[in-house]
Amino acid sequence: MAETAVHQAPVEPAGHAENVVEIKGLTKRFPPDVTALDGVSLTVARGSVVGLLGHNGAGKTTILRHLAGLLAPSAGTVRVFGRDPLEHGAWVRRRLGMLPGTAILDQRMTARENLRFAARLFDLPTRGLEERIAGLLTDLGLGDRLDERVSGYSAGMRQRASLAKVLLTDPELLLLDEPSTALDPVAQQELRGMIRRVSHDEGRTVVICTHDLAEAAALCDTVVILAHGRIVAEGNPAELASRVGHTAVEIELDPDDERAALAATARRGGPGANGPGTNGPSAPELEGPGRLRLQGVTRADVPAVLRDLVAAGVDVYAVRPRTGTLEDLYLTLHAGPARGTEEQP
Repeated sequence: MAETAVHQAPVEPAGHAENVVEIKGLTKRFPPDVTALDGVSLTVARGSVVGLLGHNGAGKTTILRHLAGLLAPSAGTVRVFGRDPLEHGAWVRRRLGMLPGTAILDQRMTARENLRFAARLFDLPTRGLEERIAGLLTDLGLGDRLDERVSGYSAGMRQRASLAKVLLTDPELLLLDEPSTALDPVAQQELRGMIRRVSHDEGRTVVICTHDLAEAAALCDTVVILAHGRIVAEGNPAELASRVGHTAVEIELDPDDERAALAATARRGGPGANGPGTNGPSAPELEGPGRLRLQGVTRADVPAVLRDLVAAGVDVYAVRPRTGTLEDLYLTLHAGPARGTEEQP
């Protein structure tokens, strides 16, 4: 981002510890008998982007609220910049910015007016303030709209203006709660670009809650998958995807040959297809006209599959091996028990 003249009023340095966030055995219970978090332990290294992934009720937002000092743990400890967010709430919150899934703007005001109001709330110095406000909004693609009322903005523009408001205090830690919810694909891409800039280019630490698997894979250095208040998987996106342990093959063929293709590959599907006690490839599936998918078929199996198809008289146009993805792992981990309820306020 372009450098601007004003920053937050001087505060005591947060230090340069390797971990910005340290959570140990965090448990949170809501009455009468809801356990939102159950023994969660997590560290977030300085300058990294960590994604909290999980369904509604998994505990993502509850973690963010503990980091901001808005909730007290039922058990366990939370440290942000080495301090307890409850005991040192004002100190911690002056170093973080939190962006919820919905815009944090007064829609009766312009974007510039919203940021001016936020500056007064945070008691920011007035010297150079107007230049900083204009610079942030311009860097976020709103330079020609900063004096228009926010009520006339698109959802993506409101989120960008909200991000400018969060960045106004120059936070070291950003907490982003479902920031791309309800945005169209173009707006999602724009917002992801902004997050990359403030994290990777400016060195801020980011914790982001998301349902979006593509978003997590594109933005995060580390992904933490939660289910029912517990961490069920943690690692970088590529590492997690590799845990799926299988690949798939997508085959493009003549739509007229679909029935013959299913028959020719059926013997390779089903549990135990590779022998007693094994979990073989799943049954072949049609993903669309002329598009056959074989899950659990490795690259080494492709020649034999093609021989079967050719012997059955199937015209094959293309073969695309596909390795496991973050989505595959997420769906595997969340298969089974019903999802939890929405997180508690």
